[in-house]
Amino acid sequence: MQLQQRRIGDSGLSSSALGLGCMGMSEFYGATDEAQSLATLEAALAAGVTLFDTADAYGFGHNEQLLGRFLKGRRGQALVATKCGLARVAGSYARRVDNSPAYIRQACDASLTRLGVESIDLFYLHRLNLDTPLEESMGALAQLLQEGKIRAVGLCEVSAATLRRAAALCSVAAVQSEYSLWTREPEQGVLAACRDVGASFFAYSPLGRGFLTGAIADAASLDAGDFRQFNPRFAADNLARNQAIVAQVRDLARAKGCTPAQLALAWLLAQGDDIIPIPGTKRIAYLHDNLGALAVQLDGAELAAMSTAFPLGMAAGARYTDEGMKGVDA
Repeated sequence: MQLQQRRIGDSGLSSSALGLGCMGMSEFYGATDEAQSLATLEAALAAGVTLFDTADAYGFGHNEQLLGRFLKGRRGQALVATKCGLARVAGSYARRVDNSPAYIRQACDASLTRLGVESIDLFYLHRLNLDTPLEESMGALAQLLQEGKIRAVGLCEVSAATLRRAAALCSVAAVQSEYSLWTREPEQGVLAACRDVGASFFAYSPLGRGFLTGAIADAASLDAGDFRQFNPRFAADNLARNQAIVAQVRDLARAKGCTPAQLALAWLLAQGDDIIPIPGTKRIAYLHDNLGALAVQLDGAELAAMSTAFPLGMAAGARYTDEGMKGVDA
């Protein structure tokens, strides 16, 4: 099956208009089930999804290994995006940001091994630590490009100014940052910078970590170990205030004849052909619900109404704890 395609910057690569975020298959969102996750990966590929997004930090390498198992015999059908730069300690949410050339090279080689591939299609710096000169970090990525270990370079959660500096040092095909109806900060300059340098924008958490679907009534309903229990936007007072956002999404979706998830994703898709949302899920039912967004068309009046209904800064609470904000908007 062929889904709508969107190009990835000037890399010569293209992706299905919706990718699949794989993080939750290994950690952060409660209990995991490898058999269920592999079945979801299979269903995604069968439905036409071609972009699978992971990182070395997800499950301390487990997520890349899981994706590697799935990719055996299917490498030509799938694009792999992975990341490096977040160094974590097992059993802890704590992290440090390492962008040193030696670390980037070591991380790339380790990811290639775990994924079981000869080249990574899209390789991101997961976060930036500007204690390492940007010239050194981008130089390391450029060298990996020349060696064929990666096919395209990406940056995550960077500022517009940093993106422009980085792109002058090495071609940047993609930027990945959080973007959704309740997180619209990329509109304050990063999207414009992406268009200036020719980079596509990959929107992670496009459903507000599941909140915009209306499936989360309170943090107590989340599984043990679900990091949203400690996320500021899911704290009791903030969550109660943010339910007003969910109610608006639900009402608009009902009027449109689609699900809340489909409406939220359709809004993102309509923000530009250079935007590729990567909703994450480990369940086939949610996967198919998300893909239904590709059939939802929003006209100018509807888009204008949604922009007014969900203004920048509407959500109560920070996107992450202080630890999670390390390297954001660097």
